[in-house]
Amino acid sequence: MFYEQRMMVPDSPAALRAEYEDDLATIVDQRGPEAVATDTDLDEDTLEALANGDSPNLTLEEAAAIQSLAEDEPESETMVTMALEHLLLGMSTAVLDVEALESYIDLDLEAKEIQQKIEGRAPMSFAEFVHLQYVIADGAP
Repeated sequence: MFYEQRMMVPDSPAALRAEYEDDLATIVDQRGPEAVATDTDLDEDTLEALANGDSPNLTLEEAAAIQSLAEDEPESETMVTMALEHLLLGMSTAVLDVEALESYIDLDLEAKEIQQKIEGRAPMSFAEFVHLQYVIADGAP
């Protein structure tokens, strides 16, 4: 699950995102796009795109809303909190600060924006989360 602490990652941020999107797509397939749309407030087209293997634009909160529909998963708010805490913990383990992250990521984000997103003070897309998680886990000893 994307909200768990990662110590190892696949070869690229895209591969990590695909892994997570496969998990989310499975939930959508099992419950049906219409039911997931009702339970998450996401539009059905986005959910169908996810189920069809596309990478729709999701926020971290939206991904958590989908994931929370799986059996034995925490509530979506808890997942978001855990995910962000694990980013911070991973930064400590890898001895990375936001300036270092800024230099390693392939996103148009400044260190201050990264810090705000990781602290939950600014919205974060799922793509941004996955990319940050990848860089942090890849830099961990």
